[in-house]
Amino acid sequence: MTWQRYFIAFVITAAIFGTAFYIASRIDSARIADIRSTEENISIDILSSETQFELLGNLDCQTLSQNSGLSDELNSIASQLSVAESNLGSDNPEVLQLKEQYSLFEIKDYLLLQSISQKCGIKPVYILYFYSNEGNCPDCSRAGDVLTYLRETYPGLRVYSFDYNLDLSALKTLESLRKVQVNAQNQLPAFVINNRAPAYGFKDLAGMQTLIPELKTLATSTATSTRQ
Repeated sequence: MTWQRYFIAFVITAAIFGTAFYIASRIDSARIADIRSTEENISIDILSSETQFELLGNLDCQTLSQNSGLSDELNSIASQLSVAESNLGSDNPEVLQLKEQYSLFEIKDYLLLQSISQKCGIKPVYILYFYSNEGNCPDCSRAGDVLTYLRETYPGLRVYSFDYNLDLSALKTLESLRKVQVNAQNQLPAFVINNRAPAYGFKDLAGMQTLIPELKTLATSTATSTRQ
């Protein structure tokens, strides 16, 4: 009887572990399917947007001034990337690959914006935002919330978000050109506003508005557009 009880206990324990392993495996498979689906969607968006880059570069200034650029595509890809990161974690190899693609896409849009500015004499307002997911930036999440609010409040504001620790040569070049250096004195998050010298550390809404006096111009333009 004792042997039978041990045997039954073993069978039950094995069944529990087997079921748990099966469920975990199915969940992991579903996550992989999600990330691959997201990757395919992003690849299509990137291909479409790269074509737009070529088209936008050939437009005249009047048309360019009426074009919202690629902000919608950027926001769409950012949303997909956020879902993928939540499902599989920020250190997942496929998520990192998606983040690299997205970062390159942002840099392309940033360069396009620079070209349009020189060609048409416009003065866009943009922020290069550098953050970290490695646990060494406790204020990055709050900073992201502030920037999201600003972007929603001022539709003309461009916000480009970059993972400072991402191993991407183009991003490292951008950090070097904009002189973003994180050390004991300069802590993430970091903000480069209209190519001015970087500002470091968390800034609340009032602090960001002080850093970006050009927001007043955007607010006036938005109000004028609304009245019309």
